[in-house]
Amino acid sequence: MQAKPCQRNKQASHHRISLVLGATPPGNQRKRKNEDNETMIDKLTYINSQDLFADASAIIETAKNIACRSINITLVQRNWLLGKRIAEEQLGDQTREELYGQKIVENLAKELTEQYGSGFDFSSLYKYIRFYQCFPNILDAASPKSFLLTWTHYRILLQVDDAVARQWYENEAAKEVWSTKTLQRNISSQYYYRMLKTPAPEKVKVEMQQLTQPLQDKNEFIKNPVVAEFLGLSTNTDYTESTLEKSILTNLQKFLMELGKGYAFVARQQHIRTEKEDYYIDLVFYNYLLKCFVLIDLKTTKVTHQDVGQMDMYVRMYDELKKGTDDNPTIGIVLCSDTDEDIARYSILKGNEQLFATKYQLMLPSKEQLREEIERQKMIFKLQHE
Repeated sequence: MQAKPCQRNKQASHHRISLVLGATPPGNQRKRKNEDNETMIDKLTYINSQDLFADASAIIETAKNIACRSINITLVQRNWLLGKRIAEEQLGDQTREELYGQKIVENLAKELTEQYGSGFDFSSLYKYIRFYQCFPNILDAASPKSFLLTWTHYRILLQVDDAVARQWYENEAAKEVWSTKTLQRNISSQYYYRMLKTPAPEKVKVEMQQLTQPLQDKNEFIKNPVVAEFLGLSTNTDYTESTLEKSILTNLQKFLMELGKGYAFVARQQHIRTEKEDYYIDLVFYNYLLKCFVLIDLKTTKVTHQDVGQMDMYVRMYDELKKGTDDNPTIGIVLCSDTDEDIARYSILKGNEQLFATKYQLMLPSKEQLREEIERQKMIFKLQHE
């Protein structure tokens, strides 16, 4: 994997950088004090407005915002420092580009993953290097405004090769408080270039704001799986499952385990990250009789071609990243909780249709079995909530 070149300033390589939350370089202390007086975002203050509930809510919300901001600053700093340190590692006369042809980053990724868990695979370390190369001066800024964007924002910005466009998106995202989904949409829709060409930029901006308004989520950072990963916590699946879906999935998991056809449970709401999006697979099993992974995604609305395409992507990723040399191809099942519709759509990579027809179908629950189980769970749910 070759690193895409990013313009960067030449800096001394071998020195220690000291970073503390809220620390300010000498000469900027007065400026920082003025900003602290204006924003008051670095400390909790006592509030008594004679409204107990309002005061308690304000203290809780302020504390939550400070905690999120602290995590974000540390995460951005950590990834930049990791990128800097890895980028400076050289072998004799080899260039940084040649470094990626060696085993150094792969070995480091393996060692860090064994020591600290997820978040340090080769792809992640590569992004940290790119982050350092594309934003070489990000930690030199005195103002806390430098850390208004989260690591996920910066990860999305790394998709933009044009340095001028990347800086424009960075500035706009901070100034307009774009969520990561809004930033991704604007980059994917070429918002910067459309704004350059249009004779009516205000009209384009208003349209963008209307289209992205549903994407602006004030709790986005708390829900972000990267934050849970950074803190060593499990991702909160309550954010990604409705109550009915949760009930159906819980019992569907038991149903398959009790089916007696070789199903072993692997994961629920398994997180998969691509360059542009975070996805969750509802249920993952391994069938030891078929010797393959079985992925299940539940939809509460009519299954679309897009849903099947997404499952195809899951299957492809599982075959590339998880399937062992002796394993059979992964199979995906998209289920529809609206049992008036086609209850199940199967996803298997091209070329494996014969295997599915002759072997897989014998071990999979029939569509009628799935329909009856989902209807039963919907009825139980309805009775419990009447």
